Amino acid sequence: MTQLISFSAAAALVLNIIFAIVLIFLERRDPATTWAWLLVLFFIPIFGFPIYLLLGRQLNDKHIFRWDGRNKIGIDNLIDYQMDAIEEKSFEFRLDDTARYQDMIYLHLRNNHAVLTQDNDVQIFNHGEAKFDALIHDLENAKDHIHFQYYILRLDNLGKRILDVMIRKAKQGVKVRVLYDDIGSRLTHKKHFKELIEHGGEVEAFFPAILPFINPRLNFRNHRKIAVIDGRIGYIGGFNVGDEYLGLSKKFGYWRDTHLRIEGSALYPLQTRFILDWNQAREKEAIKYAERYFPAIPRKGSVGMQIVSSGPDSQWEQIKDGYLKMIFLAKEYIYIQTPYFIPDISFLDALRIACLSGVDVRIMIPNKPDHMFVYWATYSNVGKLLKAGAKVYIYENGFLHTKQIVVDDEVSTVGTANIDVRSFKLNFEVNAFIYDRKKSHELAELFEQDMQLSTELTYEMYLQRSRTIKLKESISRLLSPIL
Repeated sequence: MTQLISFSAAAALVLNIIFAIVLIFLERRDPATTWAWLLVLFFIPIFGFPIYLLLGRQLNDKHIFRWDGRNKIGIDNLIDYQMDAIEEKSFEFRLDDTARYQDMIYLHLRNNHAVLTQDNDVQIFNHGEAKFDALIHDLENAKDHIHFQYYILRLDNLGKRILDVMIRKAKQGVKVRVLYDDIGSRLTHKKHFKELIEHGGEVEAFFPAILPFINPRLNFRNHRKIAVIDGRIGYIGGFNVGDEYLGLSKKFGYWRDTHLRIEGSALYPLQTRFILDWNQAREKEAIKYAERYFPAIPRKGSVGMQIVSSGPDSQWEQIKDGYLKMIFLAKEYIYIQTPYFIPDISFLDALRIACLSGVDVRIMIPNKPDHMFVYWATYSNVGKLLKAGAKVYIYENGFLHTKQIVVDDEVSTVGTANIDVRSFKLNFEVNAFIYDRKKSHELAELFEQDMQLSTELTYEMYLQRSRTIKLKESISRLLSPIL
């Protein structure tokens, strides 16, 4: 028995050393992530390497999203034209609000092939009930197709209400496609969509498990929330589908989030994003290009916008780069709302420099943790910025889930990406970057309204935190690169 224990301990040590070599010399991660995983491997010697296999491996396939239709809708040509025109100072910006941020627009064009559209009408939702009432109304009026993608899709009262509409539309001949994340929607299965499928609907899970409870791509999740109706109306933002997003959860109470309803040419890149994700999940029956998915769209408004995606298949961290560019360009204020604030050192340094330069930096986080380690890592990080002069607000009116940044009443972003390493590197995310004074001001006003429902965390209050909180922060800070 003693020999068996000794052999097992030796085997665990050898495996830990092998994984350490892989982490340091082969995967070439950033140092903070490497050290975090080394701590896991050596402090949990028996279970450390299975945890690493499930959660620590990098995504090898960098070309998982393919679609030939990009050329047919002219996105690639339009991107080249826009880049050349900006370089030559000949690009026609319809509004001065948009022209001020041409270097940021150029960044997204180069970094993400994110075409700029300038004819959009945007409606902002910060209440779940209003957002889902509008979404269901648009679904009920669909004439040709419904493309529906959510990280979490619960088939509770709200989910069944939406599913019933989809079934009715499928019976009427509308093409319905539903894509959900296999982990985010772990209680949802294809069998629950039997009636929809029987009437021509199609349903897929993103990165499904190969066997029950065994998913080698467990760590890479599609966190996007997209709906496209008839290629004319689109939704993007932070709300998932479930009763808790209507504020019906006893644990979280009121759910504060932000979502956008879009009409305009931004539907082309948003539709493209859905098709790329769908074709990855259903490669054998991939969506082919058809004009029905990209109809001619009359000009609805004047909001400038780029739809920016990022994920572990990308060379760069595109959404994080966009966030950083907004911080660099700020002159007056930066308003940030996020449920998780666990950025890397570059992000913290950018905000610290903004604070020390006299920019009014305000960060709002929830008072209720949905993940304990994540919450205390967030608390630790905002504490670092308080000393530099940032103002931190703890939202008290339920759970704050919105992912939103507003700068100087001129530029803003709303989407699915949290301010943490998981959103920047591991999850597949999508954000709308908005170049419009009116919409950015509207988002800033919502932030200021939320301030009235928040408690300000001052630097003096932070210094008085208990030893227990300090211990929780220390542990969470060590694990933050892999949370």
